[in-house]
Order: sequence, then C-alpha cells, then structure tokens
Amino acid sequence: MSEQYQVEEQDQSKRIDKLLTDVMEDVSRSQVQGLLKDEHVQVNGEAVKSNYKVQQGDVITWAIPEPEPMELKAENIDLHIVYEDSDVVVVNKPAGMVVHPAAGHGSGTLVNALLYHCNDLSGINGVERPGIVHRIDKDTSGLLMVAKNDVAHRSLVEQLQQKTVERRYEAIVHGIISHEYGTIDAPIGRDPKDRQRMAVVEGGRDAVTHFQVIKHYDEFTLVECKLETGRTHQIRVHMRYINHPLAGDPKYGPRKTLEMDGQALHAKTLGFEHPKTGEWMSFEVEPPAAFRDMVDYLEERSK
Repeated sequence: MSEQYQVEEQDQSKRIDKLLTDVMEDVSRSQVQGLLKDEHVQVNGEAVKSNYKVQQGDVITWAIPEPEPMELKAENIDLHIVYEDSDVVVVNKPAGMVVHPAAGHGSGTLVNALLYHCNDLSGINGVERPGIVHRIDKDTSGLLMVAKNDVAHRSLVEQLQQKTVERRYEAIVHGIISHEYGTIDAPIGRDPKDRQRMAVVEGGRDAVTHFQVIKHYDEFTLVECKLETGRTHQIRVHMRYINHPLAGDPKYGPRKTLEMDGQALHAKTLGFEHPKTGEWMSFEVEPPAAFRDMVDYLEERSK
C-alpha cells in the first residue's frame, strides 16, 4: 500500500531523506536512504536520489515493501537496565533508539538489545515484539517496563488498561504557559489531512494528559506531564493542541525551534504493581545530557 506527502512551503529545499525521516514514523534516515536506493520512493512519479532537494508542491509517494519473515537477532547493544528480576525488566531507553523492529529494519532496536541481555521475554506480542508491553517514540528517552513471561505481560497490560500505571514525563514546550496546572482531555486519532500524523479528532480514542509547570523561561516552559492514557504521540499531540508544541519536535512543532535531535521529551517516572508480588514499584531517571544541556541553555538565556 503506497502513501504520499505533498511538500509544503516550510519543507522547501530540504533533502528528501531528511524530510522523509521526519514524516515517516519510526523509520531511520538510513532506512529511508535504502528505500530511495531501491526506488520505493518517487517524486512526481519519478525515482530520485537521497540528496534530492524537495520543492514546494512536490508529491512524494512511497511504498514500504512487505517485510520478509523476520528472524530477530540478539545484539550486544549497551542497555541501561534500572531493575530486573525473573518477571520484569525496567529499561532507561536512550533517545534515538527504536523500541521494536518494523518494516525495513530489524536491527539496532531495544528488542534486539533485550534478546542479548535477557534469557526469556514474553511472547504475547509475537516474534517481532517480545516482552514489549508499551512503547515510547524513537526520539523520546526514558523508562519502559518489559515483561519476561506471559503472566507478567498480562498483568502489566491490565494495569495500563485500568490506568493504574504511573507515567510522568519532562518536556520543554514552546511559549509561556499562563497557568501552573492543567488537564487536556481530547480524543486522538489519525490526522485526516496527513495520515503520517496523529491529531485531536472527533471520534478519536479517549486521551487524557495532566501537566504541571516546573519553570518558565524566555519563550519556553519546562513542564511535567502525567499520562492517564497512552495514545500514539499523546503528549506531542496534546501540547500542540493547546498551542504549546514540544521544542525540537519535527512532526508537530514549528520550524523555528531549539536545536535538538528530536522532541524534548523524557519519560522520567514509572510506577506499577509487581505482577507477581503485588508490591508497588516506582522508578525515576534524570533526563539525558542533551536535555539537561538545553535546560541550562534556557536558564542562561533567561537571565
């Protein structure tokens, strides 16, 4: 099935591989370059090279080939494991790492790393997503819980459905939020104008985000967001909806933003009941250096 994107004014003169990396969800630049090389991408009906600079009005069409049956390989990739026992693993995922394999790439993901570090992972989500209970975006850093067996997996999924899992994020957003606390209760679904994005839409799935201002800066605000639900791109979509999009967000943010590799979003707190013991477990990790450096920059700029 092919998809398409019409180049807008703000995309003018971007390299096509860079633009498609921003437009296509969970696909790396190298994977986009592979699609271009194999002529799975066309501009106005013709194949182009990775360095082609797009023009306003260009119609880009692509079709990701059906994946061949995937044999996942364990890969010795460094992982920051925050907690592990016989039932669950809590991992601090770095920004830039895809959670699980998808069409066009089967290596370098969190799943590949987990297969190397763990003897067993739950099989409920099939061979391509072993152990994966929930996910965070490629360029979002922070905490994820992973199930090591099916019993643990079912328990953690049920907790997510019952909205008892605690998930708190730090984010840098554009603009000065005028109130200290807020709740965004707005349904999320596919953007009817752009199928590569999510949006607040009538008839979408229920989505609730609570936020609290941590600090105001010159033209930006540092916030903590608490998820009540876990929709695709929820915080990114909700903050854009209230006109405070995330800094560095190539998909939902403005063109003029902070110089960052992806959105300024970090999953800092994760709490849940242990699937076997019922004990409440809570974990917290500081944002990565790039996020902290940007906060320091905003501090200096605001003096």
